Order: sequence, then C-alpha cells, then structure tokens
Amino acid sequence: MTTETSRYADFETLQEQAVALRREGLSLRQIRDRLKVYNNDLLHRLVKGEPAPEWTKRPNAKDDLRTRARELRLEGWTYDRIQVELGCSKSSISLWVRDLPKPEPRYTEEERRARMNAGLARLRATQDEERQETKRLAHESVGALTDRELFIAGVTLYWAEGAKDKTYRRREVLQFINSDPNVITLYLRWLDLLGVTPGRLRFRVGIHESADVAEAERFWAELAGVDASAFQRATLKRHNPKTVRKNTAEAYRGCLVVYVTGGSELYRRMEGAWYGIVEAARAQS
Repeated sequence: MTTETSRYADFETLQEQAVALRREGLSLRQIRDRLKVYNNDLLHRLVKGEPAPEWTKRPNAKDDLRTRARELRLEGWTYDRIQVELGCSKSSISLWVRDLPKPEPRYTEEERRARMNAGLARLRATQDEERQETKRLAHESVGALTDRELFIAGVTLYWAEGAKDKTYRRREVLQFINSDPNVITLYLRWLDLLGVTPGRLRFRVGIHESADVAEAERFWAELAGVDASAFQRATLKRHNPKTVRKNTAEAYRGCLVVYVTGGSELYRRMEGAWYGIVEAARAQS
C-alpha cells in the first residue's frame, strides 16, 4: 500500500485534520493543498457538515433586492407595486415573500370599484380629447372650397346616396334622401352651384308614423330655407310590432327627400362626372 493510499485509508485522522483546518477558516483549496488530498469527492466528505468560512462566500447580487422586497411586502405592497419599484420579476418576488402574510386590501370592494371607474373616466376623457383634436386639425386643414372641389364632392355624395338610373328602369332624375342635416346642407349647396333655382325643388319628409311630423317638417323647412307649407305630404313608415325602434330620441326628425323637377340633364352631367372621377382616380395608381 502506498503512502498516499494509506493516508486516504486513515479517514478519521484526515477528517479530524480537515475539520480543524476548516474551523480555522481555510478554504477547500487550502485544505486540499495542506493535506495533499486531490480527490474532490473525498475532500467534500472530510468537511461535510462544516460551514464554509464567510470570506469564501460569494455575495448574492439579489440579497438586497430580496430584503427590500420583504420590507415592502410587510408594508402592504402588492406584487405589481414591488415589481415596478424594484424592477425585478414577479416570480422572484413571489419566491422571496411567499412566507409572509398576505396584506390586507387597501380598499373595500366599493372603493376599488369607484377608483377603477374614476380611472376609466380619466382614460376616456383623455381619449376623447385626442379624438377631438384629430378632428379639429382635419377640419382646419380643409379650408375654403373651390367651385370645382364642391362640384366633385357633390357628385360623389349624390352617387352614394341619391336615386340612380338603372338599365332595367330608365329614371334619369335627381332625387336625394338623407337624415343627416349636414349632408342635406351640402347637397343643397351643390344644387345651388349647378344653377338649380328654389322653384324647381320639391321637399317631402319620410318619417315613422309615431313621430312628430309637423315638428320634423318645421325643422327641415328651416334648414332648407323654405316654408313648411310648401312641403308635399309626408311619407309615413308604419310601425312593425315585431321590431324595437331605436330612432326614438328627441332629435329624430326622419329623412328629407329633395326632388329636382326637370333634372334629367343634370342627372346625366352628374353621372358622367362620376365616372370621370373614377377614371381619374384609377389613372393615379
């Protein structure tokens, strides 16, 4: 048996020496070199149960974070608040503080709901301000309209909303119906640009039978700048008991029908201009 082998065989003697050195504050490397024990497994067995000296321990970068996280948790902070404060993951926070008691809720259910609603109200107010600002900037960017721009806008509007001629039904007339006062205003301004005199216009209200017909006629007459007595008999929409009406607000005034007498020539000009607009748009691609 070699000297080194006999040394390893005398485990108890080696263990006593290793423990003594460990308690003197030596590291494993120093004990290895001092006792000439180069088998790592044997070396760890010799000092098993003996804590490593403090100077050999690496500082843990998260020790301070862990301590602070526990302090904040004891103060009643939530995981989310601690995460924002310390910049560490929620999973680490949970691991560090899971033995601590869960903090009491800061607010009652009613208070929490009130705070949530208040936050939503502020968010919606901010969003509404952003929407209004976008609309304002777009509004201001339009500026004054030239006659050509108004003509093109009117043609496009009519083609979207007005009565149109069909191959199966020749109907070259200018008849327009809409419930939006702004749309009606633009359409009447377009007709004025085309030289349509007030005497060529015929008006009629289309409205639900349960609505205030007279009030609706007064509203549309004022918008069009004519007397309500000049309106043709209103077209009433009969009530279907199987449906639930949604247009029951006070502002509901039905639709205004605007008919131009002798408008076949104007209709042809409008249709021709529309296809000219389409062709010009295609040419830009």
